[in-house]
Amino acid sequence: MKWKKFKIKTRTEAEDIIISTLYDIGLEGAQIEDNVPLTALEKEQMFVDILPQMQEDDGTAYLSFFVEEAEDGKLLKNGQETDAESILKEVKEELEALRAFLDIGEGSIEVDETEDIDWINNWKQYFKQFYVDDILIVPSWEEVKAEDQDKMILHIDPGTAFGTGMHETTQLVIRQLKKYVKEGCELLDVGTGSGILGITALKLGAGHVVGTDLDPCAVPAVQENKEANQIPDKAFDMMIGNIIDDKEVQDQVGYEKYDIVAANILADVLVPLTPVIVHQMKKGAYYITSGILDVKESVVTEAVKNAGLTLVEVTKQGEWVSVTARKD
Repeated sequence: MKWKKFKIKTRTEAEDIIISTLYDIGLEGAQIEDNVPLTALEKEQMFVDILPQMQEDDGTAYLSFFVEEAEDGKLLKNGQETDAESILKEVKEELEALRAFLDIGEGSIEVDETEDIDWINNWKQYFKQFYVDDILIVPSWEEVKAEDQDKMILHIDPGTAFGTGMHETTQLVIRQLKKYVKEGCELLDVGTGSGILGITALKLGAGHVVGTDLDPCAVPAVQENKEANQIPDKAFDMMIGNIIDDKEVQDQVGYEKYDIVAANILADVLVPLTPVIVHQMKKGAYYITSGILDVKESVVTEAVKNAGLTLVEVTKQGEWVSVTARKD
């Protein structure tokens, strides 16, 4: 489908109130472009070890709103036909009203036609079935080939929020799980995302998985992937919260009960996580970490040793590193 894009140049401090105001007149789903520095929480929720380079924040922001365009050129807002001129007039009136008590900056509006794209599903063209050694990872919209029916198969739909297993860091952890998962073992997955690591562990014979994540979107993502892989609800429990500093989450997760803890997250998050997570691990448990750039390998290995764990091995793929340790 086609969309009209209305892009407003404003100031960062006016973002929220403009979004709220235009939401009230039927414009939803704002795209925000600014250079506001990332918060500590936002950094924790990013599954990369090098954060994006951002320009210096000069207070400028761009808010883009998208309105569906019918084949006859009419725009559809709240299910009602309208046109670009009417929307422009309405938006300008709202912005001028806001100027009376708020510095909204330039307040100029650009109108562009977007490409004819199904945004919800367009990303699927980049996710095809692939192998991690002898494990085949398949999205729901692809058929499993006849010659692959006897393989270990994971059906994973990442949605728009989480990873697919294609990234080197995830593959590093999957290979470690293949080494250390034993029949019936208990696994804790910190930073669960799509649930791919927990589901892999269950397919390999683990008895039960607990996942934690900061993003509430992980709950439906994991649920959908559990169902796609015929994983019973009771085999994989999810909870939202920060296990590093939230005692309630730590208590819910439990102490000295896990045979394996997997954490595919930022090196800078692994450092404060490691001395906490040792309390969730049984004696003899393995701690499998990834999401670590090779330049930060020593930072994580040092954190592991300082927490009283024994370094077992370091594995690498490209510029990424996985550190595995044991609680003796």
